[in-house]
Amino acid sequence: MRGLHFIEKEIMDMTKKSLKYFMRSTEPEIVTVPAPKSFKDEEGNVLQLEIKKLTQEEINKINDKYRGRSMATDSKGNPLVANGEVIWKTERNGAKASRHIIVEALQYPNLKDPELMKHYGAVDVTDMPLKVFSTADEYEYISRVVMQVLGLAPSTNDKDEEDLDAAKN
Repeated sequence: MRGLHFIEKEIMDMTKKSLKYFMRSTEPEIVTVPAPKSFKDEEGNVLQLEIKKLTQEEINKINDKYRGRSMATDSKGNPLVANGEVIWKTERNGAKASRHIIVEALQYPNLKDPELMKHYGAVDVTDMPLKVFSTADEYEYISRVVMQVLGLAPSTNDKDEEDLDAAKN
């Protein structure tokens, strides 16, 4: 049986444990980074992109949209069975999921803007990163900086610093 002193100490320890430390702001954080150097304003300054830090839940929902399951079949279309159970295959369109993540994260430019989509003749938002950032260098840069801001790619290294500096000039 526990003594009274032990119970008092346990109650005091419980009162010190506050959930307020786990109650973070629910407002999304917006990070500003330079656009590729080919995007300049009237004065020749490189534009600034605004990237919203998506939650892991938002990222998972997007990824789930581009993942499908179907029955594995042989060349005749018959289901494959192993140990008395049907075998399932999972297919994922990772490239399209990544483009959708870019669209959701970018706040400026808003790639979902109807006027911008009409300008590029796009009907699917996942086409927009490829249309707006049409060169391989532009798309690679956008993809990398968005994924870094979201924590889905390694943090900045020396090459990234050089690229960011080049984008600023």
